[in-house]
Amino acid sequence: MRVDSGDHSDMRIGELSRRTGASVRSLRYYEEQGLLAPERQASGYREYRDEDAVTVRGIRLMLAAGLNTTTIAELLPCMIDDGQGLTPGCLGLVPDLRRERERLTAAMDELMAARDTLDTIIGAPVPSAGAVPSVGAVLSEGAVPSAGVVPSTGDEETCEVGRP
Repeated sequence: MRVDSGDHSDMRIGELSRRTGASVRSLRYYEEQGLLAPERQASGYREYRDEDAVTVRGIRLMLAAGLNTTTIAELLPCMIDDGQGLTPGCLGLVPDLRRERERLTAAMDELMAARDTLDTIIGAPVPSAGAVPSVGAVLSEGAVPSAGVVPSTGDEETCEVGRP
């Protein structure tokens, strides 16, 4: 990410964590993913610069926007932090951002459909006891229930969800 910063003071990982709000573990993960490249001292300590704090803020912003670290690694070199937020610094970046937006929209559509299905189940009338065999009663005849579900015998007025 391109940053215009005249200050090049060094800091250790704890200070970078404090400045950015990112955990030390997250900072190490960003390094593993190639998003940060701190210098290493002979002692093995990581040394970060002020520019790295700006980069971390950009990474966190892109993560919050739903981008994964692989995509962030591709886009990061072309992003500019103008002090107000991130802006695309390369002409070819906008189509990539639109593609990611379409991916997020598709995921949102799937989540909305799942919520609608759940709303239908929640809104369905509960039949009187014994009128219709429960899924739990059918499962108790030989099928294996999914994790965390306690099969009903059909005699209960309420169902219980087991805790794993």
